[in-house]
This record gives sequence, C-alpha cells and structure tokens, in this order.
Amino acid sequence: MGMQENLWPSGNGAAGNGISGNGFRSWDELSTEGKTRIVQELVPGKQITIAHLIANPDKVLYEKLGLDPSVDYSRSAIGVLTISPAETAVIAADIAVKAAGVELGFVDRFSGTLIITGTVSETEASLKAVLEYTKEKMGFAVCPFTRT
Repeated sequence: MGMQENLWPSGNGAAGNGISGNGFRSWDELSTEGKTRIVQELVPGKQITIAHLIANPDKVLYEKLGLDPSVDYSRSAIGVLTISPAETAVIAADIAVKAAGVELGFVDRFSGTLIITGTVSETEASLKAVLEYTKEKMGFAVCPFTRT
C-alpha cells in the first residue's frame, strides 16, 4: 500500500461532500473548516530561556495579565520566567517566594511559565535566586537576566 501525502482521515469517507472516496481529506479541505490546530513542541534539555523584570509596569498590563490591580504601581515589578522542562516552574516558584517577599501571579507546569510580582528589588532578587539555583544546583543553561 502506497503512502498518501497531505491526507487526513475524514471519519465517514462519504463521496460527494468534498471528501475523496478513500475516506481521507486533503490538508486544504481541513484548513477551510475554520479551526486552527496548534502543536506545541517540547525539546530535551534543561534551560531558562527568559528571565525578565518589568519595573514599574503600567496598570493596564497588570489588568491584562489578571494580576492584583490594587498594588502600588510606583514601586511594583513583574518578573517573567520561562523554563524547561516545564514542571521545573513549580520548583522555580518555590525558590522565588522563599528568596524574597514576592507573590505568585501565575505558574504553569505545562508551559514552564512563571510570573511573579513584588517591589522592584524583591522581584529582581527572586529572579536572580532562581537563575543561580537552577544553574549551580540543577545544571541548567540560563539566559542573561534582562530588565525594562
């Protein structure tokens, strides 16, 4: 049996409705259904790819991210970290909270995203503690710490 390129199972194989009689749809037929298919690729390795501090963010950014809008924006900061393997975000969250008085804004053990909030100095200390621990104790490759 030969391989058919760019064909997907149709489910019913009915002829006459734009589906070939062999029960497969072409990629073009699938892409016109108004649905988007997203594939997330995970690669092996231990790394932190983003470690960024946003100092004195605008109130709108807090609101759009679903963070606590009652903070003192003149002293506030948002820390963003992306780490793989993704489950390490849980460990990073623990380190960040214990390193300084930050609050967890978001932790995703499936994508490896960690968002923390606090004062500028607390947030910076927490992010740097995570970078140091993962590099020295866990053997991670870490990106440079950045700040805006």
